[in-house]
Amino acid sequence: MTRILFFIVLVIAAALGLAWLADRPGTISVEWLGYQIETSAFVGVVTVALFVVALIVIFAIIRYVWTRPAAIAAHMKERKQKQGFDALSRGLVAIGVGDRAQAQRYAGIAQRNLPREPLTALLKAQTAQLKGDDAGARRSFEGMLDNHDTELLGVRGLFLEAKRAGDEGAARLLAQKAVDRNPKLAWGVNALFDLQARAGDWDNALNTLAIARQNGHLDSKAANRRRAVLLTAEARETESFDPSKALILANEALRLAPSLVPASEIAGRLLTSKGEVRAASRQILRTWSLSPHPDLAVAYAFAKPGLSPKDRLKRVEYLAKQTPGDVEGAVAIAQAAVEAQDWDRARDALKPYLEDAPSARICTLMARIEGGSGDKGREREWLARALRAPRDRAWIADGYVSDRWLPVSPVTGVIDAFEWKAPADAIGRPDETLQIDEWTGPPRDASAMMRESLAVPPPVTESEPAPRETEEAAPALDDTVIEGTAEEVSASEPEPAEHPSADDSVESQTPEPVPSPKTSDGTDGATKGDKLETADKATLGDQPGNGGADAKADGPQKTEGAAPALPPRAPDDPGVAPESEDESEVSLERFRSAHIR
Repeated sequence: MTRILFFIVLVIAAALGLAWLADRPGTISVEWLGYQIETSAFVGVVTVALFVVALIVIFAIIRYVWTRPAAIAAHMKERKQKQGFDALSRGLVAIGVGDRAQAQRYAGIAQRNLPREPLTALLKAQTAQLKGDDAGARRSFEGMLDNHDTELLGVRGLFLEAKRAGDEGAARLLAQKAVDRNPKLAWGVNALFDLQARAGDWDNALNTLAIARQNGHLDSKAANRRRAVLLTAEARETESFDPSKALILANEALRLAPSLVPASEIAGRLLTSKGEVRAASRQILRTWSLSPHPDLAVAYAFAKPGLSPKDRLKRVEYLAKQTPGDVEGAVAIAQAAVEAQDWDRARDALKPYLEDAPSARICTLMARIEGGSGDKGREREWLARALRAPRDRAWIADGYVSDRWLPVSPVTGVIDAFEWKAPADAIGRPDETLQIDEWTGPPRDASAMMRESLAVPPPVTESEPAPRETEEAAPALDDTVIEGTAEEVSASEPEPAEHPSADDSVESQTPEPVPSPKTSDGTDGATKGDKLETADKATLGDQPGNGGADAKADGPQKTEGAAPALPPRAPDDPGVAPESEDESEVSLERFRSAHIR
């Protein structure tokens, strides 16, 4: 709109100017090189204006022709930059979605169009990583080190490659280089600190922690906690050869983190060794009130040397009063009472924790208490409960359970990762309702258990006469357990009946060939057909009156040619079947004696 108004104003001004010249006639005379030119003022002005316009047009044409090569070059450069940045954008998107082919294609385009662009080197390196070409990625990152603008980018890339390859030494050197180059980079300071802590280089880790705090990478609370952990780790290492330095480090750690249990334990133990019992007790009491722990209870109980078990029990009771209602206090009292053999006091200390689901440690203590009281049955019961009891508190970091405190997690390398807490129960732990109840009744004989497992009808009582195939009925069977071996039973076998039935020849719960009883004159008491009938009746469930397989425990005799009637082995039979079936006299006698008690 402004341009239109300006154009209209310009046209109006030109028209007014021309009209003003036309209203004022005059003559212009020019003499030059022997020529004399005369014209009106209006024509002269128009001629000069046209001449100026012509000069301007000619100058513009000359300038256009002169600047065309540079303009064409600039245009080509601008076009290449546009194509290169477009390739960078599309290549980064392809890397994000995991398209290796497209990422490689756009990386090549960007390399041709923008060879000195830092993002081009990054795209090339990430494309190599996406393809799994670790050597190519390292070459790309190493190429970035030559450029000041991309030096830190190359250092970080090489650091990540070293971490991926598991080269802790190279990763630590690269992290140190990043910190020296720019300590304001949080990743470099944190990475160097973690690597130094994992390697146990506590002094350098403390220096790196100071750098992190100066540059605002950590707040004061977190920095103090980490410093206390590092001091405690160093105190634990120097305790054996320099106790004085270890005590100074432990006291400094407790000043920064009063609830740090390992530092308090070390300080209390070192103060006790120097004879400063009151200082050690005060230090342990202070930490116990913030975080109760069994190690503190032990250190407090033995802080004063020469005490009897009953005196140590009194000290532990005073310690437990500082944290009423905490299970660690009750457990500490129970342990001290067990050492003093005060079983009632130990039982009273653990009584509030026995109703719901006591932990394995409490169940074990109760077993010691009952064993010390002389009740062996209750001791075994508590030991059995300890196997299925919830797990006790322990030092846990990243799912790793340790019996002692560690400054660094062995899984992830994170400092101050261990916590004193109860671990989660195993996934898929069976429900208590699915536990198989133990048999608490009197011992049961083998014949009764086999009848129940095979669902055989019970033996015929006196009111229900058994069917008879011979002149006399088969004697009723009972579940009396026969003591002794098979040889002893055979030696005292009773006289056979005058007309024995086929059921009398069946061994009690012994699935083996049924022999024919001998008569007094040495002849067989049954014919060949009777033997076959006897073998058929030996199978389970054939006779409703004899319980299926029970018979008198007569001493059987081996009869050659009789077909064995062995039942199939139960699926849960723990025995291992032999490669070849042995039916010798010795094996049958062993099988028979295993079922006779």
